[in-house]
Amino acid sequence: MLDFLGDLRRTHMCGGLRLSDAGKKVVLMGWVNRRRDLGQIIFVDLRDRTGVTQVVFNNELNAAVHQKAETLRNEFVIAAIGTVKRRDADTINPNIPTGEVELVVEELRLLNVSKPLPFLPSDTVLANEEMRLKYRYIDLRRDAMQFNIELRHKVALAIRENLAAQGFFEIETPFMTRSTPEGARDYLVPSRVSPGSFYALPQSPQLFKQILMISGFDKYFQIVRCFRDEDLRADRQPEFTQIDLEMSYPQPERVWEVVEGFLAAAFKAAGHEIKTPFLRMDFDDAIRQYGIDKPDLRVPAFTDVSDCFAASDLESLAINKDLPVIAIRIPHVGELSRKERDDVKPLFVSKGGARVFEDFKRIENKFPEAGTKVRERAGAAADDLLVLVVGSAQSGSSGDAHPASRRKVTPAEMAIYASAGLLRVALAQKYSDRHKLFQKGDYRFLWVTNFPMFEWDEGDKRWNAAHHPFTSPNDEDMDKLESDPAMVRALAYDVVLNGTELGSGSIRIHRQDVQSRIFHALGMTEEEARSRFGFFLEALEYGTPPHGGIALGLDRIVMILAGADSLREVIPFPKTAAAKDLMMEAPTPVAEGQLRELGIGVVKKI
Repeated sequence: MLDFLGDLRRTHMCGGLRLSDAGKKVVLMGWVNRRRDLGQIIFVDLRDRTGVTQVVFNNELNAAVHQKAETLRNEFVIAAIGTVKRRDADTINPNIPTGEVELVVEELRLLNVSKPLPFLPSDTVLANEEMRLKYRYIDLRRDAMQFNIELRHKVALAIRENLAAQGFFEIETPFMTRSTPEGARDYLVPSRVSPGSFYALPQSPQLFKQILMISGFDKYFQIVRCFRDEDLRADRQPEFTQIDLEMSYPQPERVWEVVEGFLAAAFKAAGHEIKTPFLRMDFDDAIRQYGIDKPDLRVPAFTDVSDCFAASDLESLAINKDLPVIAIRIPHVGELSRKERDDVKPLFVSKGGARVFEDFKRIENKFPEAGTKVRERAGAAADDLLVLVVGSAQSGSSGDAHPASRRKVTPAEMAIYASAGLLRVALAQKYSDRHKLFQKGDYRFLWVTNFPMFEWDEGDKRWNAAHHPFTSPNDEDMDKLESDPAMVRALAYDVVLNGTELGSGSIRIHRQDVQSRIFHALGMTEEEARSRFGFFLEALEYGTPPHGGIALGLDRIVMILAGADSLREVIPFPKTAAAKDLMMEAPTPVAEGQLRELGIGVVKKI
């Protein structure tokens, strides 16, 4: 028979008792984590979110309570009232904070029972993820998940306190707004009172936070839920949380200072000290040295060694002499065996005409002078792995005729750099047991700046915004908007940590005439721009101050701090890779009456 809680109050948390509490009368409440029946004595590890305490039921001291304890099973919910006792020296458990004491129970209240569980929170071998998500309320009881969710709370709280101390206001923006799809698809919400019309769940509060600057709030932030109807990955969810902020009258450097400040506070809350200011790198330099705009600085940059080879050497190797020859160096991996070289080939992804030479020893033997120069240029020690990524003799030249070829890094070069960038990371990960590049607590932050303003869409033969259409062009490049869009730099910046983009931001367009020019450069007619963004274009005409900001993914930050491999490990109730909630069994069909009321008919896909 179950007991009522009544007016009984918990005096201590299960992880809070210490030797100084010996002799105290206390009340603990929690779950039965483990039960050991030794006949006259029953030991129960009682658990709550703070930890476990051993509670003892002694038949000689209280037979009735001992008899009741015989019915206890895993995950039963109980209240234990008794006296804290110092454990005998030979029974102390040094592995838990409460290991020097135990609770001798004088009264037991059975508050609830549990049917047999699909898995136990104390299991050392995890159930498969589908099972964990279906029974998420059980999975969340595990120590690791309790730690991750507490970590998330601490990080968010530290960020809030840091920004509030700098004069930022936390202001909520609407969840139901208008659809302005820019890249990812919106989640649409039908309006009952306006049949045939829809709200959209925000992908970002972008326009609202800019309007808050127009409204005179000067410094805004929000830890906000956002929504994108897109295919998922380990670091993506259909609903996610971002740290969103905006400021009036900033230079990019001022935004960076604010971000570095709250990130330092967040990492300190998690027990880590990080160095500021962060390293800064131009977009083109990031591409040339790492092949990607979110480089992992723990792995050495690669090196262009094309001038280490004679033209005849390149010709005999069928290497395009007009394109970079990239040397990738991974320290202390050593020379690869034949099988290991074969294993490298599937790691290589050619982004357009790129080839890989995974056997550098063979090149050294054939061209010893060039091999020596390559090792010197790359800074490679004798036990370092060297791999070359090159353009084939048939691949395009560095001067491809293409609207984007006027940028410093041409499309043909980009193919080599991008291919090398992917292989560089793949090799470092594959041979991580041979080097010490990925050390716990080694956080390498980076600001990537001077992004291109536009990206060329080969399919549609048009320019798209590289970030979003409200990003301001660099003042020095304003005259190139119509004449040479490939050379226009954006006042945009990304903050990157160990190869993960934490967030993107920019100085925004605050002038209506400039915003109209950007829409025109993106191929929008004046009518289309007015139809989609008319309210915002009008707002820009009412004294808009210069402003800028950024949005960082809270989920990603916590994932990195927790050492987790997936966002699902740091979100309490995540979706699967198919965007389904297995616990709530959502999404689901709705009643026909609801659809009729909304004026919606469901058409099955063919």
